[in-house]
Order: sequence, then structure tokens, then C-alpha cells
Amino acid sequence: MRPYIDAMPIAVRGLTLGLDEPEDLLPDRAAKRLRVKREDIRVWALVRRSLDARRHDQLGFVYTVELALSGPPRREAQLVKRLRRADVALIKCEEPPLLEPGSEPLPGRPVVVGFGPSGMFAALLLARHGYRPLVIDRGPDVKTRHRDILVGFYREHRFNPESNLLFGEGGAGTYSDGKLYTRVNDPRIRFILETFYHHGAEPDILIDGRPHIGSDKLPGICRRIRQRIEQLGGEIRFAARLDDVVMRDGALSAVVVNGETIACGPVILAVGHSARDTLRMLGRRGVTFEPKPFQLGVRIEHPQAMVDRWQYGPHCGHHRLPPAEYHLIAKGAAGLRGDMFSFCMCPGGIILPTNESPGEISTNGASRSRRNSPLANSGLVVTIDPREAHAPVQTDPLAAFDFLEQIERTAFEITGQSYKLPAQRACDFIQGRPSDGKLETSYPLGGQWSDLRRILPEWVAQSIARGIEQLGRRLPGFGGAEALVAAPESRASGPIRMIRDPQTRESVSTKNLYPVGEGAGYAGGIISAAVDGLKSAETIISRFRPY
Repeated sequence: MRPYIDAMPIAVRGLTLGLDEPEDLLPDRAAKRLRVKREDIRVWALVRRSLDARRHDQLGFVYTVELALSGPPRREAQLVKRLRRADVALIKCEEPPLLEPGSEPLPGRPVVVGFGPSGMFAALLLARHGYRPLVIDRGPDVKTRHRDILVGFYREHRFNPESNLLFGEGGAGTYSDGKLYTRVNDPRIRFILETFYHHGAEPDILIDGRPHIGSDKLPGICRRIRQRIEQLGGEIRFAARLDDVVMRDGALSAVVVNGETIACGPVILAVGHSARDTLRMLGRRGVTFEPKPFQLGVRIEHPQAMVDRWQYGPHCGHHRLPPAEYHLIAKGAAGLRGDMFSFCMCPGGIILPTNESPGEISTNGASRSRRNSPLANSGLVVTIDPREAHAPVQTDPLAAFDFLEQIERTAFEITGQSYKLPAQRACDFIQGRPSDGKLETSYPLGGQWSDLRRILPEWVAQSIARGIEQLGRRLPGFGGAEALVAAPESRASGPIRMIRDPQTRESVSTKNLYPVGEGAGYAGGIISAAVDGLKSAETIISRFRPY
């Protein structure tokens, strides 16, 4: 945490330590950078830490610290001015301004549809400002959801379309890795991280360059945030499915939940991109969508020790090194269509089923907080232009869902309708030959040797095979017999965007409807989805008086 002190602190970035150097050396390194004595540093705090594994011979950690100096007032400002270094700067410790409620009367109680990251943080902010939101989610609370997944689905192979790894308290993010890394640069991120920390996440998420929470911690954190929203006057209803909406004069005036019509104020739609039936219903009611590029591919699984050797070289196994991860691009693997790239890499993780409906298979990855599985997995995807989805997406953007569902149904059918993971050794997938022998995977329902080219469009399968082969020339074993390829990875992103006004953040076709998050096509991960939800909640607060 930052040192909240009366002097203006200095941020010193880019301080480095080797693997065997303790973090207690950081003030000494900072003093050297600032050309002052160690004793001149009155107080300091670590605010950022990241691993630099670009070169095996220089493996170490990079830090940002903030500090204040003893001595006369304004010493920090004078020092920074004299040094003129890009990695040394003054930091103003200012509290963010409070939101000023608007003056327009609310037409009704705010409703948040979906309790994933975007809906959760939108509801939390509304509740903190006295707007008493009603939150509905088609799935159950995490305790019920956990039982339905572990016992009903994994053990008894009974898939519940309303209680699974996609729907329920916390949304799809509840059983994800809890990756909090994002390329989005937004001041709201600090609030999001601190909210997770205050509700049970480890303090390291506040300083790590690539923070994650873990699928074992997220359910409890989601439950505690929900309880906080309720304490602040919000209401959360689970097993509450949005069946329909009522329009009046081009505006959404009521929601139909489990057959009950509920008059509403502004509606924040945060359903995620897997609630395809809900998105189709909104399309029938006249809500405007547009097609957008989306990703499709496979999930690849390797021994974690192999990934560690690629990334850490001779330092592999060092006690300070976390399970290694990677972010890879196979340039030109899809020819004129572009590159193949890795997505949602889960070190020390497992592959999970993320189908939305019975009789389908799709995959995702997750890790527990310790990331201690012996296997690592990642998505390998290519980008699809919606015009290539063999569906009339020019006139109906939602038709891209038909394309994806056909792929997911094929995956289920070729495994004998068993929900087992369709899999193939990477070397066999590249050569187009069947795999045999013992199949080992982290997938909780087991796997079955399958011809993955029967699942994916031909050009997608060929692009992925070329990409794996290309990466195998750089990383020994990447495309070998120890690598397992599984399909499909069909929910990396959604194929549609719900068009909204950039100023009001309302749907351009439907007043009073505020689409947010991944399902609306405006986010791609926990943090970006939460930021998007907060922005729409802020817009509602600045426009309307509290409920």
C-alpha cells in the first residue's frame, strides 16, 4: 500500500533485484538511484513487482517503490527536478473525487442483470451511493452452484443449464483463474483491486505485475461482495432468469423475471457472452447489435515442468519463481487471415467445461491460488471475421451463435455424447493422424482421443496446426507427444457488440438499457469488465437522484 504521509512521495521505477537478493535491499537501491544516503529515506513502500524472464542469464524482479525523504520541505521536488530521470517522479497522493448524484428522478429501481464482474461492481457502486439496486442472476449462489458442478455434473454427468461454470454468483469469472492483468489503463482499477483485497484476496494482488486470485478463493470473495451490497441496501435474487423485457415508446420499462413483470428504472445488462438465449431474446425485441471479429481455436496442455524449463532455463525450480506462464504469437499461421496467439494461459491449472447448454462441449482454463497442478494449459486461437462464419451475419449478427453452437455440438457428438474432452496429441494433430495410448488430462470429466479436424473449420484447424509447429521450433516439446490439444476453445470472446451511445452509454435502440461487459462486446476479462460496469454505474449516478 502507498505510504500516506504529509510529504509528497517520490516514485522510483525500474529497480532490479536478482533471484537471491532480498527485498530489504530496495531502499538501498533507491537511495543509489536518487544519489542520497540510505538514512535520508524516511519511509518507503513497495507498490509494484514483476518478474523479468526475458533473458535466462539476467532473471530477476523489477520493482517500483514510493518513498519520502527526511530534511527540509520540498526536498523531493528539488531532487526530482535536479535528476531529470524518467524513472523518478513526484506522486500526488490524492483521494478520488466523490461522485455527485444527478437531479433527474429515477423512473424506477435500478436493475442489474447478471452478477459477473461487470454486474457485481456496477451493483456495488450503485449500492454505495444509495441507489438500492435489484440484481438478478439466472444461476444460484456459489454454495448451490458448487454442489451442482462437483456432484451433479462432474460425478453424475448431469448438466444443469442454469447452474454451471457460466451461470451463477460471480458469473464465469468465479471458476476462472482470477487473472487481474489487463492492458486497460484506468484509475478505477485500483478500486477494483482494493475491493477484492478487502473481501479476501491476498495483498500481493495490489503490487504484482500479473496478479491473480485463484479459483479456490474467488467463490468466497464473490459471496462477501454480495453480502456487502445487501448491507448497503441492494437486493440480489438468484435463480432469477430474465425471460423477457417490456418496451414502451422505445424505452425499456419493465423486466420479466421467472414470469413476473417488474417495473424498473435503468437496466444494466451484464449477462456475459455465453447467455446466448438472452441476447437472442433482446434481438427479437429490437435491440441493435453489430457483428465483430471473434476468436476460435483449441486449448493446449503441457507438463508445467516443461513450461518452466522454457521460461527459466537453468533457474528452473528456484524457490522464488512462480509456475511459469507464456504469451505466444505464431506469426502468419493463419496466412492472410493473420496470426495464431495464446489466450488465457493457466500455469499449474486445469481445463474446464464451459458449455452453456446440454449436448455441447467448449473449453476454458483455470488455476487455484497456488497454481500447483502438474499441468499448464492455454488457449490457442485465431481471429475470425464474422463474414466467414457461414451464417447471414450481415443481416443478423446473432446468427454467429449458430455457427459456434454447431461446432460445440459436433464436439459432443464425436465423443459419444459423453461430455469427455475431445483430445489429440499435438504431434498427431499436426500430422493429421489418430492418437492412441493413455490419455492424461486435468479435465474433470476425462478425455477421449478424437479427430479434432472434424470439430473445427478446415482453415482454422490448419492454421492452429501450423502455429503449433512453428512454436515447437522455438520451444522444444511444444508440439510433441507430451502436449495435448483439445477442442473447441469457442468462448474466448463474443461475436457481437450491442451498440451503445458513447456519451449516455445507453443502447442506441433502447432507452434505459445500459449494456456492459463481455456480453455487450466491450470487455475481455475480469478487470476490463468490472471497469466497464463501473463506468455505466457512474453515468446513472451522475444523471439520477438516489432511489
